[in-house]
Amino acid sequence: MRLDKYLKVSRIVKRRTVANEICDAKHAVVNGKVARASYDVKAGDVIELSFGGNVKKYEVLEVTEYATKESAGNMYKELA
Repeated sequence: MRLDKYLKVSRIVKRRTVANEICDAKHAVVNGKVARASYDVKAGDVIELSFGGNVKKYEVLEVTEYATKESAGNMYKELA
């Protein structure tokens, strides 16, 4: 699954266009490398997002096409 779609489906980011903008601005890092929106997310990847002055880290636990509000939290684990 593409990185921008994963961020949207997992509800880390509210809209896919916002996820795309984060990637275009090079504020998305996956496994230590700057990632584009088209990056193929896999279980075990570590995603690091920069929002203004905040940096959030997430570990991908599972990748599913659709997620309900309740199951979206099971797709990732917040690290730091």
